[in-house]
Amino acid sequence: MHRQREKRKGKSVGLRIGTLNVGTMTGKGRELADMMERRKVDILCVQETRWKGSKARGIGAGFTLFYYGVDSKRNGVGVVLKEEFVRNVLEVKRVSDRVMSLKLEIEGVMLNVVSGYAPQVGCELEEKERFWSELDEVMESIPMGERVVIGADFNGHVGEGTRGDEEVMGKFGVKESNLEGQMVVDFAKRMDMAVVNTYFQKREEHRVTYKSGGRSTQVDYILCRRGNLKEISDCKVVVGESVARQHRMVVCRMTLLVCKTKRSKIEIEKKTKWWKLKKEECCEEFRQKLRQALGGQVVLPDDWETTAEVIRETGRKVLGVSFGRRKEDKETWWWNEEVQDSIQRKRLAKKKWDMDRTEENRQEYKELQRRVKREVSKAKQKAYDELYTRLDTREGEKDLYRLARQRDRDGKDVQQVRVIKDRDGRVLTSEESVQRRWKEYFEELMNEENEREKRVEGVNSVEQKVDKIRKDEVRKALKRMKSGKAVGPDDIPVEVWKCLGEAAVELLTSLFNRVLESEKMPEEWRRSVLVPIL
Repeated sequence: MHRQREKRKGKSVGLRIGTLNVGTMTGKGRELADMMERRKVDILCVQETRWKGSKARGIGAGFTLFYYGVDSKRNGVGVVLKEEFVRNVLEVKRVSDRVMSLKLEIEGVMLNVVSGYAPQVGCELEEKERFWSELDEVMESIPMGERVVIGADFNGHVGEGTRGDEEVMGKFGVKESNLEGQMVVDFAKRMDMAVVNTYFQKREEHRVTYKSGGRSTQVDYILCRRGNLKEISDCKVVVGESVARQHRMVVCRMTLLVCKTKRSKIEIEKKTKWWKLKKEECCEEFRQKLRQALGGQVVLPDDWETTAEVIRETGRKVLGVSFGRRKEDKETWWWNEEVQDSIQRKRLAKKKWDMDRTEENRQEYKELQRRVKREVSKAKQKAYDELYTRLDTREGEKDLYRLARQRDRDGKDVQQVRVIKDRDGRVLTSEESVQRRWKEYFEELMNEENEREKRVEGVNSVEQKVDKIRKDEVRKALKRMKSGKAVGPDDIPVEVWKCLGEAAVELLTSLFNRVLESEKMPEEWRRSVLVPIL
């Protein structure tokens, strides 16, 4: 049944959540993103990523992978999110290279997504017990009122039919159960979870999650709280994809019943391109336009509010503003038509081999797998050569630092602190409640936690003349100030004052002296921006 694209109507939000053992993420990032986009999957748990490290990374087409691994040759887990949900991430817990979880806030509902990769049948019992202990700890740390979805390769068979486990699973499993599968059932009973795959009657082809050497089994599962099972409307295995060699993606359709609270729309801030003032021609044009705006005068008005507004308006007209459009994904800049064509042919060959397992079809699929690897390698090498050539220039050196900063920002788990906890540890999501909590926090911080020193009465104040601020002092101060710094609430950088030269010195000297004499500064200078650091 074809699902209509996510439409947020009334009190519900539809999601497609899946799980897949990818075998390795190396060279598969964009292919995985394309599959999620094509299959309309919003959230995907991935196992056996075999990537060492712990961070967030864009994989193309607007999808971001949060991953954790300690060895580039084995294990590793991750969660892939669609672009619109990346800003909803509140917390990431990387427990081990077999268990990790994400907490998201979606329209006021807390959703915990857990990715797990259980040890294989031949592994030591101690390793298996450690995995289940870690998964238990993650579940116990999640409040009962929050949604939980687990996507995992449990490397076990829960079996089909009913045998006293009806409370946690349906009767549409695959074949017989084994010891590892019983561990999954026991975990579901302990945590009051339901094995979602087994509740939906599908053809065996849409229940089998693993195929290799003539063996067809079910080892990949999606679990949710039993109380939230009514929110799952469908769950099946997706066939015809070639991202993973042996495993197949399991996808469930979930409808979250959300609070009917309106979240204020996040508008992308338009920023004036002040950096253009580095060019002398732009600087000269800015000075001329500013003079025209002031009626041909060279001297700036003494009134700060008027001067600041004229400067800002002239900057927007002359230099333009940025619209904050999303830049090209760093994982897709090498993606070309040859690579896309090869991957499409490989996918069709895999589908053909699944339908008719002849030696000829198998060889065709293997050959196309090798060809895709060659095409990806060639495309990346060509793109890197062009990048290195550009970075070898003087301008390219600045690009290098900019790219490094961008990669560092993109690698952070939480992109924006949008929520905060109250005194009792409950997560606040509405804008009003968050602002109220910050107000309480600062009132306590400034007035209660730190006692101010009492002013000693009866002390004689010293009366003395304060010298006026001189132009040469202002001139030296401007010269010492660094360019390229972030602007404050007034949105006027130091480059403006340097560009205006002596006119700026005259204005600032007069303004500073007036503030000194009147003991009153412009209201705009009293505003500041507080940035919560996670």
